[in-house]
Amino acid sequence: QVRLVESGGGLVPPGGSLRLSCTASGINFRLYTLNWYRQSTGKQRELVANITSDHSTNYADSVKGRFTISRDDVRNRVFLQMNSLKPEDTATYYCNVHARGSVCWGQGTLVTVPS
Repeated sequence: QVRLVESGGGLVPPGGSLRLSCTASGINFRLYTLNWYRQSTGKQRELVANITSDHSTNYADSVKGRFTISRDDVRNRVFLQMNSLKPEDTATYYCNVHARGSVCWGQGTLVTVPS
């Protein structure tokens, strides 16, 4: 069974930083592309960043230059370093992987940047 557990969310002032972490189990982690999504109230879930098995990265335009995705294939973790946070970054952030025939999601971690 694939399991994803996110952590690291919280309340941070504008301009601040947070580092989200997602720990995966139940998959051969190093083989998969890992994704970070976010969803804010009243909006659709959107892809924030992803990192492939060869560590290539992609970012949404809204976070380019501010967020960095990375992975640790030994500890089965993917990270999202978020700098220069803005109120519009407020959302629940989810880790995601397409593995073993399923789309798997974590429970999410809430990031709040007050205006």
